[in-house]
Amino acid sequence: MISVGDKIPDVPLQLLSESGAQDVDFEQLFANKKVVVFAVPGAFTPTCSKAHLPGFVVHADQIKAKGVDTIACVSVNDSFVMKAWGDASNAEDIMMLGDGDGAFTKALGLDVETGSFGGLRSRRYSMIVDNGVVTQLNLEEPKQFEVSNAETLLQQL
Repeated sequence: MISVGDKIPDVPLQLLSESGAQDVDFEQLFANKKVVVFAVPGAFTPTCSKAHLPGFVVHADQIKAKGVDTIACVSVNDSFVMKAWGDASNAEDIMMLGDGDGAFTKALGLDVETGSFGGLRSRRYSMIVDNGVVTQLNLEEPKQFEVSNAETLLQQL
């Protein structure tokens, strides 16, 4: 499992833009940048939609004012679902990244199998990544939402 001090794995995520779905690789996202990454078990799910993503939407300006180049939301969903969820949530300041097959989540060691609930999902977390290296990791216990919220992360910046 990824830990503070580890480098983020070079596994592409997908972003849907006006020009279609495109891979976003390690260099594009993390090289020479400070990035906040938070992950949710699923787009449009209750806690994710009512609390986790909205907190980052509300605090995006404050987070970026602390020197963060990019705020990225990751979920084991395709980029089309992530784009629709971002649009529905007014998340224009957040890069909504799909991890369609869960390869990025598995490479982090933060995957969980939920069976008939949804299959492969990500554990809920937030992290600060500086030039590709994790400097802060806020990992939730299953079915919890206490430490990965935007307010906690903002205090850590």
